[in-house]
This record gives sequence, structure tokens and C-alpha cells, in this order.
Amino acid sequence: MLLEKLEAIKERHEEVARLIADPDVISDMKRYIKLSKEYKDLEPIIDAHKTYKNVLDNIASARELLNKEKDAEFREMARAELDELQERKEALEEKIRLLLIPKDPQDDKNAIVEIRAGTGGDEAAIFAGDLYRMYSKFCESRNWKTELVDMNEGTSGGFKEVIFNVSGDGVYGVLKYESGVHRVQRVPQTETQGRVHTSAATVAVLPEADEFDVDLKPADIKKETFCSSGPGGQSVNTTYSAVRLTHEPSGIVVSCQDQKSQIKNLEKAMKVLRTRLFDMEYKKYLDEIASKRKTMVSSGDRSAKIRTYNFPQGRVTDHRIGLTLYNLSAIMDGDIQEIIDALQVAENAEKLREGVS
Repeated sequence: MLLEKLEAIKERHEEVARLIADPDVISDMKRYIKLSKEYKDLEPIIDAHKTYKNVLDNIASARELLNKEKDAEFREMARAELDELQERKEALEEKIRLLLIPKDPQDDKNAIVEIRAGTGGDEAAIFAGDLYRMYSKFCESRNWKTELVDMNEGTSGGFKEVIFNVSGDGVYGVLKYESGVHRVQRVPQTETQGRVHTSAATVAVLPEADEFDVDLKPADIKKETFCSSGPGGQSVNTTYSAVRLTHEPSGIVVSCQDQKSQIKNLEKAMKVLRTRLFDMEYKKYLDEIASKRKTMVSSGDRSAKIRTYNFPQGRVTDHRIGLTLYNLSAIMDGDIQEIIDALQVAENAEKLREGVS
């Protein structure tokens, strides 16, 4: 059964190889990019298939030797080799099952991350700032590039809202698990009685749309310019460099005021607008998945409370998988890989239970 699946994938890999060399396909850039990505995505499965076939052939040879060989020493060597090969076969089958789980086609994309202060007033804005720092540090540790798009600072620090791009290898497939409501329990800086308050911030991670994903008509976009209110010196605040775009059919409004150049702000704003429009369609796909899942590990439900950061006890709990860690300070410094790894394992286990592979 597994071999049949792998043989079918091998045939598809060979077919895609022929197609991407076809002049008609090369002239259709959208199709060429899609097929090139499929070819690259299939390569790990093709490599695993070669190794798996080799192991199966060696198992058959070791069994044949056991049946024919009369010498006790040779038989013992063949039996030891067979035991080792059986272990390798089982490990490879587990690896192949995981490789055969259909990937979200958006996983390899860059991401746009939006953090918004929720309930909790000034403390929520400060916490949104803490989350922005946490993600910035995490991205730095992965050698991913972050670029600020827009922000609205809180009155006592942090942000009422902050939006930034993250670009690198497989960004969305990692950061998508962060979408949802993050809750913090701690004594606010403004609290004189030492009471613990609960505040929240919402994180939305969107796969960055490229020009092939969304057909944006210039006639549908209303463009406005205004003076930037963010940091950056006098030149930013006195020139009409900030850009606000309104997509009239959907009512989506996007602004960018990070750059001194109006052209650069327009480029960034268009990127976010394309992504928001793409996200409207993509969210339907996520909701469909969420309706079939129990843990909704990376579902589209961004109103769900996913994680609590408890400062008095120094712990972080991810409610989707019941994971609790007591290294809060390291996590707030960007060390969130352990949480993401656990979420990926949980999601893969859930997909395997569904019989997807």
C-alpha cells in the first residue's frame, strides 16, 4: 500500500519534471512557479522512496541468505542484519507517513503578523509590545528578516497595534500557530496594591500574498497620503510620506507610515492589502479544517484563547495541547521553538489519526 503510493508520487514527480521543461509551461509564469514548487516539495518523498526500496531489497536478500545458508556464524550475521534492517524499515515508514501528510500550500510563504492590544487598557498595550519583542527575537534566532509596516503606540508604552512583515524560509508554516488570543497575568506597572491583573492581546499571522494570488484592480483602490505620526525624525513627520489605501469593494483599509519614502510605504501597504484580501478566502479553507479538528492546532479561529503567560508563577500554558512550561523569561526573550515543535507534533498526530496519510 505504502509502496503503491510512493510509486504514484514518483510518476507524478517525473511528469512534473517533463512539464517544467515544456516551452508552453515556461511561458505561463503562474503555472511554471506552481509546478516548480510542487517538484521541489516532492523531492524529500522521492529521496525517502529510494532509501525505503533499498532497505526492502536488503531485507529480501538477508531473508534469502537465512533460508539458504547452513553455516551457523553466517546465519547469525544475517539474522542480526535483518533485525537492524527491520528497525530501519519501521523508522522510515514513520518518516514517510509524516512526509505524505498534505502540507498547507501556504506554509512556505512569508508572513504578515498583526498584534493588537485587547482587554486591559494600558497593560494590554504593554503586553502587545512584549509579544512584538518576543517575535522579533525569535525571528532573529531563525535568521528571518522583520520589517515594520505600521504601528499605533500605547499611551504608557507598547502598542495598541503593530504590524510587521517576516520573510525567510518557511515562515508562515512556523508562525501560523501563534494566531489567537494571548493572555497575560501579572502585576501591572501602574498597580500600587500589588494585585495581579489579566490582560490580553490578539495575534493574527497571515500568509503573505503575492501578485499571482490576488488580482487587484487599481480602479478599486482609493489612495490617500498623510503626515506620518510615528518615530523617525522631522522629515517623516512633516512630509506626506504615509499612505492609506481603501479597497472599496471589500471596505478593507490599510495604512503604512514606517518609511520616509511614499513609494516604499505604498509598496508595503499594497503587500498588506493583497494579503488581507487573500486571507478572506484562505480563512474559509482554515475554517473548513477547524470544523474537522478537535484541537484546532492551527485553525482559523483567531478569537480562541490559545496561551496564558503567568508572571507570578513564571509559567506559560498553551491551552490547545495542554503544554505548560516554567521558563517564562526565556520565552519572552524569543525562545518559543519548543512550543512550536510541540504544536507541530500534535497537529501531525491529529492528521495521522484522521487517516490523511
